[in-house]
Amino acid sequence: MVQQIVAQSYQKIHAKAIVVDTHNDILMKATDNGDVFDSDLRGKTQSDLARWKEGGLDVQLFSVFCDGNKKNPYAYANRQMDTLDAVVARNPDKIVKVANTKELYKAVKQHKIAAMFGVEGGHMIEDDLSKLDALYKRGARYMTLTWNNSTTWASSAFEERFKKDLDHKGLTDFGKQVVQRMNQLGMIVDISHVGETTFWDVIKTTSKPVIASHSSVYHFSPHQRNLKDEQIKAIAKNGGVIQVNFFSGFLDSTFEKRTALFEAAHQSEKDSLMKINPESYFFQQYLFRKYPDEVKGLRPPLSLLIDHIEYIIKLVGVDYVGLGSDFDGITSSPQQLDDVTSYPLITKALLERGYSKRDVTKILGGNFLRVLKANEQ
Repeated sequence: MVQQIVAQSYQKIHAKAIVVDTHNDILMKATDNGDVFDSDLRGKTQSDLARWKEGGLDVQLFSVFCDGNKKNPYAYANRQMDTLDAVVARNPDKIVKVANTKELYKAVKQHKIAAMFGVEGGHMIEDDLSKLDALYKRGARYMTLTWNNSTTWASSAFEERFKKDLDHKGLTDFGKQVVQRMNQLGMIVDISHVGETTFWDVIKTTSKPVIASHSSVYHFSPHQRNLKDEQIKAIAKNGGVIQVNFFSGFLDSTFEKRTALFEAAHQSEKDSLMKINPESYFFQQYLFRKYPDEVKGLRPPLSLLIDHIEYIIKLVGVDYVGLGSDFDGITSSPQQLDDVTSYPLITKALLERGYSKRDVTKILGGNFLRVLKANEQ
């Protein structure tokens, strides 16, 4: 009986809910590769404008990203923002940039995608609070305090775990000023990618609810990018929300080991690709596309993503979890979740687990919208 109800209603429930994804990296691909995402990019990317609509997405926070080696990262951040502005200008009937929840709800009512930015890496403000203000004015509504690289004012999860000679751990006095300024602006503090010391400093410093824009659960996959139980509890106590990442390696603790075996089987190709670009994202993306049948066996089942969501719910309640796919920033996602058209399958899976329509609506976007509004006040 439950199966019948789910089959009949999940698409209606999905269509009625405000579906929010807090992390998508298409701007990086558009800026670096020239991918025009108001054209058909099927088979090339995990996202484009038509497919967002097909997947029932209502709100997208576009990641503004560069790694720590980029020269002039602030200028590069603005170039990525220009890319979205150009798409919005060409498609005013389909997508609109919004500054706050009021404008967001208006866009959703008009069946347009509501777009905002999330700056992925505090190095893009170049230690200058006026640049933080300027990015906010351009539509950045969260900032991830670090990427894998630490800043001069906050230590990252990657470097806290792997770098022995860190200058400092956690937030410096300037780091605390950054958090306080974000609170004043109404820009959400994002703790994805930050080290544990930084995390606890943020919790002590912030006066507003935080987010993890694209992180999963350490219990299932003990990766430095995932959140431990005490961190999940602290985010819930702070009134924040954890937007679960779809990356196979953050969901499945065996993925990296199995991927290493796959790469070893294609070692000569991997070596050639690494001469062009040593980043794992580059060669993995190429090899995963070339050998889809082999890769299929590497991908975890969709049920494991739902397990991560359910773990957070059982630990702290249904009000503190959402979706931060990391599409177009990841090389592998769970089976069935091939691209942005697959969001309705998450709704279906949650209903099949017995979650109510009200709870599913919270997970799909309601929880993030609460945090966004709380930061505006």
